[in-house]
Amino acid sequence: MEVVDFAREILFGSSLKSKLLDLDKISFEKTAIPDLEFTYPGRDKGIELSEQQMRFPKGHFHIDEKKAQALHSFANHELLAVEMMAAALIIYPHHTDELKRFKLGIFHALQDEQKHFKLYTNRLNEVGYAFGDFPLNDFFWKQMHKLKTPAQFCAVMSLTFEAANLDFAHFYEKVFRELGDNKTANILKVVYEDEISHVQLGARYLDRWKEDKDLWSYYNESLPWPLTPARSKGKLFVEEARRKARLDQEFINKVKGYKDDFRVTHRKDWKE
Repeated sequence: MEVVDFAREILFGSSLKSKLLDLDKISFEKTAIPDLEFTYPGRDKGIELSEQQMRFPKGHFHIDEKKAQALHSFANHELLAVEMMAAALIIYPHHTDELKRFKLGIFHALQDEQKHFKLYTNRLNEVGYAFGDFPLNDFFWKQMHKLKTPAQFCAVMSLTFEAANLDFAHFYEKVFRELGDNKTANILKVVYEDEISHVQLGARYLDRWKEDKDLWSYYNESLPWPLTPARSKGKLFVEEARRKARLDQEFINKVKGYKDDFRVTHRKDWKE
């Protein structure tokens, strides 16, 4: 199946079945569609995106409703990643072997995100809830129209959102493990391990495209406002995961030490 056809089905298909379209391989005969117009991804009623901000629960995950809210939030981020990766497969060029390899990397990462979504929603169902029972935040998606180049996509998706998920998945795996909920903890472990390869994918291509710049500078200039490196960290900074993703120590240190007062990304509970 052509990469753009596969991605269009995911991006514009309104059902979860469309979002979870599975393929063994893709081809690149059709050209990319850089001027494709889209606002929101296709979504059936009940799973549509919302500007409503639902606060992530602060603990009490032994209560089914709080656990469900956490799983719902995790699943939402995974489905948004699927849709953003689908958009990337459509709009970015693939006229060179390197860009085809880059898109193959995105394709495989997208398949991981589909897997994560299914794991989270299956667990959500076991707790007695369904995807769409709570508001579905659109913050991640709102960044997509700003990502005009593959480098910007890597900076935002791989080295910011997915890098932060290294921290969050690791943190909440421990939280649920301590509660004795090994089913949820094991899902978070799978996500954590897969995210390492996703971060590595973005870092590898940013490193190739940076020319004479250092990775930290190129990463920062590729982040669209108002995103900053503050968004690439979670409750605890997992340095080991970033080393496994083959980020160099200088870059890791700069991310670790970065702080700002931007109200959306500032987290008072960051640990040194």
